[in-house]
Amino acid sequence: MSPKLQKTLELFQEAKKYIPFGVNSNFRYWGDEYTLVITRGEGAYIWDADENRYIDYRLGFGPIILGHAYPTVTDRVAQEIRKGTLFAWTTPLEIELAKRITRMTGVEKVRLSNTGTEATMHALRIARAYTDREGFIKFEGQYHGMHDYVLFSTASAPRGVLGARKSPINVQASSGIPEDIQQYVYNVPYNDFKMLEKTVKESWSDLAAIIVEPIMGNAGAVMPKPGWLELIRELCDKYDIVLIFDEVKTGFRIANGGAQEYFGVKADLVTYAKALGNGFPIAAIGGKEEVMSVVQPGQVALGGTYSGNVVGAAAANATLELLEKEPILETIARRGERLMKGIDEILTRAGIPHVLTGVPSMFGVLLGRDTPPYDFRDYQDADEVAYQYLVMELIERGVLPDVDDREPWFLSYSHDDTVIDETLNAFEDAVQALTKKRPYIVEGRMLVD
Repeated sequence: MSPKLQKTLELFQEAKKYIPFGVNSNFRYWGDEYTLVITRGEGAYIWDADENRYIDYRLGFGPIILGHAYPTVTDRVAQEIRKGTLFAWTTPLEIELAKRITRMTGVEKVRLSNTGTEATMHALRIARAYTDREGFIKFEGQYHGMHDYVLFSTASAPRGVLGARKSPINVQASSGIPEDIQQYVYNVPYNDFKMLEKTVKESWSDLAAIIVEPIMGNAGAVMPKPGWLELIRELCDKYDIVLIFDEVKTGFRIANGGAQEYFGVKADLVTYAKALGNGFPIAAIGGKEEVMSVVQPGQVALGGTYSGNVVGAAAANATLELLEKEPILETIARRGERLMKGIDEILTRAGIPHVLTGVPSMFGVLLGRDTPPYDFRDYQDADEVAYQYLVMELIERGVLPDVDDREPWFLSYSHDDTVIDETLNAFEDAVQALTKKRPYIVEGRMLVD
């Protein structure tokens, strides 16, 4: 990484004195030499403490759907917070937001929270209360937040410890999780029709829910095979299991109605966050009235001091209002298609094996393979080392995707054609530099020095 980072690294060293590893989320740590300190953002760009400018394709891991510091949103928030931010009572902003979410997504009832982790945690509790069962199915490589129940076989798990496909092992992602919790978690390979049917048939009486990211947001944006989401819906109907769509990443990004609209499959509960507030902290749990009806005093505990706070609710209302009125997502998709096509053409000309996965507003670039993966085990055949070298070349040229190929490239409405042109020019130069410094060997793997 060649940009001058003197002030940035000085600030990061100061951060390490007071914050573990200098970051407030482990995913932000890129090592002592490469972890950035960002001072501002505008539109598609961010600036570090040394005033190096980058085209941002991380976008806070997906929330920035309109652009950094988007005036319509920030102005609405500024206007509302002058009236106060927290009252321990319902506000008109919360009512307006719940109405918008139901109108756009088709869910019947909504509860607000602050983070994706909170939303999935509450959704599992609702499902357990509704079904009077305790276990649930999740899929290998999928990430549903930072609460204990879902931190098994996430995208951080090495393939060598997942066990046999026919008898997967629950791989704990963190110390500090009570050992007995894993008895409630059934991990199944994504897109494995037979394994899913077998697991449900054998264990349905213990299953409260199946929770699924319709697109694997932490494993290169792996897509569902045709009929996969439909099968999950069919099995949930047959065995009275609650289907939870984790749309923390896909919600209000791939379609106004999220993955439910995009894939034509309805869930019983849906969790939203990220793009819902264009970078402000806001999340929601939505679902069918019958399932959500268990949420009431004395039955299911669901609350939070800051749930529905004015800042998040105002930001979400402003964001969703724009999505409803303007062709925001259609425009992002068109520009994203152009970017994906350009990246594909550049890598093809360079003779670098690759495949692009996902959808134009959130897609993965996987090197060292030429067929799309369909589950987390298959995804791990990509050449992550080559990708890291490519990203470092891009960063030198002011383009900033995540260095980890598990994280998709995210686009915002502010990534206009000029930004796409700049990105493709930098990508061409980065690939040329990469192939000169570290040529591919016969198998399509990067020769690491």
